[in-house]
Amino acid sequence: MNGIELVLRALHHGEHHLAGELSAVAERHRAEHEVHHVATDLAAWSHEHVRLLSDTARTRGLDLDGAPDPSSAGLLMTRSRTDAPDAKEPGLLLLRDLCELHLAATRNSLYWVMLAQAAQAGKEGELLELASSCHPRTLRQLRWSNSLIKVLSPQTLNSL
Repeated sequence: MNGIELVLRALHHGEHHLAGELSAVAERHRAEHEVHHVATDLAAWSHEHVRLLSDTARTRGLDLDGAPDPSSAGLLMTRSRTDAPDAKEPGLLLLRDLCELHLAATRNSLYWVMLAQAAQAGKEGELLELASSCHPRTLRQLRWSNSLIKVLSPQTLNSL
């Protein structure tokens, strides 16, 4: 397996993971309308990224269809959730969820950058086009989670 295939696998796994996390956050914080609706929309973007990555990988003879196998993610490392805040503190739970979303989107962003750089160096137009179309959405996911963390942190953390 070459480096580009490793990054494609990592991105496929990462986008699949982020889509699931965004959907879970949308459901867990359904009462927070902005969180619920925006997270649902952002999850759809990641689902689209998963589909596009699968299609692109298929043209390269790589099968990424189905649920990604974390052990085959190559570069991707997953985090444990054993330190979840108490459910009695919904603000802390939301902050924890937003931090996890931000970290997952950051990881994906880095992989999009790596894919774009490798595609550019290897003169692989299809891969460069894929990264150029998907990476801006990932950056939007980052900005959204970051802005909510900035807005919610002061009140949530000072009210404990």
